[in-house]
Amino acid sequence: MRCRDAREWLEAQSQKEFEPGQADELRDHLKQCASCRMHQEQLQKLDALLRLSIPQMKPSISHVSTEQIMRTIQQRSQISQQLEELRTQQRTRMSQIQPLGTVLAAIIFFSLSCLPLGLLALVIIQSDTVVQLLTVGKGLIDILVVLSQYLQSTLQLVTQNNWLLAALALAVVVMSGMWLRLMRHPQEA
Repeated sequence: MRCRDAREWLEAQSQKEFEPGQADELRDHLKQCASCRMHQEQLQKLDALLRLSIPQMKPSISHVSTEQIMRTIQQRSQISQQLEELRTQQRTRMSQIQPLGTVLAAIIFFSLSCLPLGLLALVIIQSDTVVQLLTVGKGLIDILVVLSQYLQSTLQLVTQNNWLLAALALAVVVMSGMWLRLMRHPQEA
């Protein structure tokens, strides 16, 4: 065996491209040739240095099996399907309620617009009943006036004290945030 062939085989061996049938010939040549043995030692040292300088990349083996991945995908598709079914149910309910809502809004608008006319007719036709209602209502009006005075003094206290006003503003902001969080659209899983 020639030294050039032996060196090529040594380099192939260091790169793990070595054929096992050539191992006996190579060993015999290395026993006889000192320069090839020295070349082999240099290659081994170089390989050792390369192994130390380059961090070993271990293949990351996932502990998640294919079955678990498939189950998760199936569960997500089921959840998405359930969400879509809920959306279609909500759309059908809204389409069923919408005509009823329109009719209800028209009735409420008509009733509220007729209320002043009805009260005017009541005053004209049955003025004695209106006088009795106003005397009963006078007590309610007095109660509302007293409550508004208490409310006014409380509002003056809050607006004059900056810390109380800041605390009240913070409470309003927090409550608004909580309400917005509760009222947002559901997100898909």
